Amino acid sequence: MKGRRIRANSLRSQANPNDQPITISKSPMSPPEMDAGLWSKLPQELLERILSFLPLKNFMNLRSTCKHFKSLLFSPSFISKHSSSSSFSSFLLLSHPQCYNHFAFYDSALGAWRNFALSLSALLPCAAGQASLLSTSNGLLCFSLSNSFLVFNLLTKCSRVIEFPAYPFAFELFSLVSTPVGYNLFMVSSGSRTKNTFVYDSKVQFWRKFNGFKPILSDNYHQQAVYYKGSLYFVTPEPFSVACFVLESGKWERPNTELPRELMFVRLLSDGGDGKLYLIGGVGRNGISRSMKLWELGEGMNWVEVESLPEMMCRKLMSVCFHNYEHLYCFWHRGFICVCCYTWPEVLYFKVSRRTWHWLPKCPSLPDKWSCGFRWFSFVPELYASV
Repeated sequence: MKGRRIRANSLRSQANPNDQPITISKSPMSPPEMDAGLWSKLPQELLERILSFLPLKNFMNLRSTCKHFKSLLFSPSFISKHSSSSSFSSFLLLSHPQCYNHFAFYDSALGAWRNFALSLSALLPCAAGQASLLSTSNGLLCFSLSNSFLVFNLLTKCSRVIEFPAYPFAFELFSLVSTPVGYNLFMVSSGSRTKNTFVYDSKVQFWRKFNGFKPILSDNYHQQAVYYKGSLYFVTPEPFSVACFVLESGKWERPNTELPRELMFVRLLSDGGDGKLYLIGGVGRNGISRSMKLWELGEGMNWVEVESLPEMMCRKLMSVCFHNYEHLYCFWHRGFICVCCYTWPEVLYFKVSRRTWHWLPKCPSLPDKWSCGFRWFSFVPELYASV
């Protein structure tokens, strides 16, 4: 033993001839520490690059760490570089009337449910009462309060309360529509003989009222307006046809397009980017859909068939809605065409790039007794989306 200690001391003397204390490095499993002073010396462009890789939850929490980070995150240079939200995940947001201020998020990039949820009352004291989520568009969420609307950006925590155009006021066909220069709130007044169209323009922060509402639109309140090339598109009840409202002029028009035959229900949606308008419809007879197909609006305003839903999936979809097609609604989400049912907790989606159909699994945190009221929305966080 004595000889071993002598050899060990000899080795230490050779490795450290000045007899300086030796620093034992930490375990490889422990995270490396970085001098706080180095962060302040990093170039701003490098800091912005690092921050762009943060997940959404970490990004939101980082704002409260210091004033420098908060100002950096919302600096014009950072917003201009990352306004496309490529650094953030996109989500399918699920709401339910039994839990009106709590929302679950499905991360469509990771293909999994996220462990965090949005509690509206904690973020917005003005929405401490029952606030209903009505619509989402390009990072903005719009809620209905007792006598106003609330437009909210989750990333920046900025919000705006927009008073109803009149009191009392009943409305239908509400839609939040983002434009390159702001957003619009669209709705049609209800509860009276004369139905007027109201449009709120965020650029001027003012309601515009348009008379002469002529088209008879579908009473499916689950389906919202579809924005396509400056107009909002709707489907009329049987015999099905397409009507549109031009946002700039405030006029209603009927496009000269003939819909496919033997349709039992019709839904419209647009991709919001490449300028494509899609139609999803159930095909059958005597009020029963035997198949469901997807069409795209082509040249000459003709509908070109893109894909058919596989037979087994079609049977399941029709069984969950019990042939009450007013419960079905559709929307676009980052390359996915989502088909949802008001009475069913799953989502059927079509991946456009691969032309494949899939079922989105049920949220594991949903109680088993929830049966009706499932409302799905596309939520793509956007830094630049101003309220």
